[in-house]
Amino acid sequence: MTESAPNAVTGFAGLHHADEPILLPNAWDHASAAALAAQGFRAVGTTSLAVAAAAGLPDGAAATREQTLLLALTLGSGPYWLSVDAEDGFSDDPEEVAAFAREVYAVGAVGINLEDGLGPVGRHAAKIAAVRAAAPGLFVNARTDTYWAAGPGADGGSRREDTFRRLDAYQQAGAQGVFVPGLTDPREIAALVRRLDVPLNILYSPTGPSVPQLAGLGVRRISLGSLLYRRALGAAVEAATEIREGRAPTGTTPAYAEVQALSRDSVRGAADATASLGRRWYG
Repeated sequence: MTESAPNAVTGFAGLHHADEPILLPNAWDHASAAALAAQGFRAVGTTSLAVAAAAGLPDGAAATREQTLLLALTLGSGPYWLSVDAEDGFSDDPEEVAAFAREVYAVGAVGINLEDGLGPVGRHAAKIAAVRAAAPGLFVNARTDTYWAAGPGADGGSRREDTFRRLDAYQQAGAQGVFVPGLTDPREIAALVRRLDVPLNILYSPTGPSVPQLAGLGVRRISLGSLLYRRALGAAVEAATEIREGRAPTGTTPAYAEVQALSRDSVRGAADATASLGRRWYG
């Protein structure tokens, strides 16, 4: 974000303690982030799936460090607070993860999301501590994959206890927020909120609780993850097949000029362009 780093970080952290939870949409390029900002989203995240898919690489394989940094550089000066999905930090070495965190902070990011992949708790806690020491201004959101990678067949009791154990360690290491994607049961969410000392982040699911319901449970951050990217990809394929079959494509289609207006080189400037897009595309 273009405002001073201390103010940006304080503002982003403050969104996690506001009256309403922060709804964090995840962008994959300049245009998607600018279009979301035009709709009033004050903070935007990145999505590792989109970064990996754009490069033809697998997600979660620590293969997109440079692509992730490039996207952070592209988005870091935008008119929104930026949080970067950094998978597991792209290394098992806490110091290498800390070095990456310093880089994304230097280009304008105010938050970073680090996932444990169900690896050793101590190693992930060490990464969190190293990042906090290397980039004290960066909001660290620590993710555990106990409800994501373990699958629906995992024993509920043991999974719950493992979640508590992991998040306790990550809080103690300095995480300012914790993320449990795949957790959708309202009772379990409420129980976790009561146990935590930091804001809980939940991944929105179309089949899970709504945003108002999650807010009522005490969730402070709601991420959309790769949902928008996957819907955009699906819409593109659907439009192509409709045209092939002789039908006009349905859904919202911005004009060429509206997308072009998002360019940083637009005569009106980026702020005017995104405001214009918000009025004309959706208004």
